[in-house]
Amino acid sequence: MDILPSPAPAPDAPGPHTAPLERVAHFFATLTPVSLSELASIYTEDARFKDPFNDVQGLPGIRGVFEHMYHQLDAPRFVVRDRLGDGRQAFLTWDFVFRFRGEACERRIRGSTHLRFAPDGRVCEHRDYWDAAEELYGQLPVLGPLMRWLRRRAGGHG
Repeated sequence: MDILPSPAPAPDAPGPHTAPLERVAHFFATLTPVSLSELASIYTEDARFKDPFNDVQGLPGIRGVFEHMYHQLDAPRFVVRDRLGDGRQAFLTWDFVFRFRGEACERRIRGSTHLRFAPDGRVCEHRDYWDAAEELYGQLPVLGPLMRWLRRRAGGHG
């Protein structure tokens, strides 16, 4: 596997012959509601997508996850931090930056993604890893104190 630094995003979109890892990283770094029309060039028709809240298979399900994200959140975006991979699989680390509708406070979730590529270079398996308890629930006014209390109790720190 090659370890690739995270260069500044290129102004031009990668072409169809660009390495799968770079195409996917660029897709997520520039994702918008309009670019959802390009999902079929990134994912296979029967691709699986799994994160802490979703487990879907197929392009319609994957599109639904991203459409729901844009419907529920203000200004969601991914900042791809690091990438590691080859032609068969890849691993990305990222920050997901967003605001809940009606809030001015910008929030950030740190996570990672494991991707497996089909022979044609499209994603056939997408698995996101992030800690919903710390990264999301812990930031909420009502649940945050409870989550911190539970973490202290479970962690044995007093």
